[in-house]
Amino acid sequence: MSQNKLSIVFAHGLWADGSCFSKLVPTLQAEGHEVIASQHPLNDVEDDVATLIKAIGRVSDPVILVGHSYGGTLITAAGIDDRVAGLVYIAALAPDETETSQGQQDKFATTEVFRYIDIADGRVWLRPEGIGCFCGDLSEEEQKLVWATHQPPAAGIFQKKVKGTAWRSKPSWYIVANDDLTVNPELERFAAERMNARVTALDSSHVPMLSQPLRVLEVIRAACEGSV
Repeated sequence: MSQNKLSIVFAHGLWADGSCFSKLVPTLQAEGHEVIASQHPLNDVEDDVATLIKAIGRVSDPVILVGHSYGGTLITAAGIDDRVAGLVYIAALAPDETETSQGQQDKFATTEVFRYIDIADGRVWLRPEGIGCFCGDLSEEEQKLVWATHQPPAAGIFQKKVKGTAWRSKPSWYIVANDDLTVNPELERFAAERMNARVTALDSSHVPMLSQPLRVLEVIRAACEGSV
């Protein structure tokens, strides 16, 4: 790692894996950052937090954690680690340790994407016709790729609380996706305000790191500069 460059650890959400950050990683590596994308089984929130903490240990500290969607729940808990200098939330959940991910969502209107799910074999699957609610501002080809590689979570993954609320003590940045049909934008604005985050609002679907990667990179760079 180049001198004074923070490491960056990504945490993906539901219906995704670490490849959802593929438009960000090469640029950040070229700029001298150590980068790793944690790969979560999406079986249990405590297990996913533990997986993220292990990923933190594979790069030099200090670290910026970047969480998308449910990945925001993970960085909120794992971010209390002393190696973490700052947090970036992308259209993300950010429950307090007194809340569950589901409890935070229940305070806001249910989004369109949940009309297009199937619960089968203990997992939550996204139907093909629902992919536009997840990443509708991508090309049709990219949308098909996102659906083909989507990772279904365990049906109860949002129901458990997890210890740690890093945004209470760590500097935070939040990207609100104004056109999100997966996580309610009102939830996103509430979460950003509650954590006193530096906010960037984008006219984006749920996946601005894929539809507007240059803008997301700007926020990650700002977090790196503001967390040293």
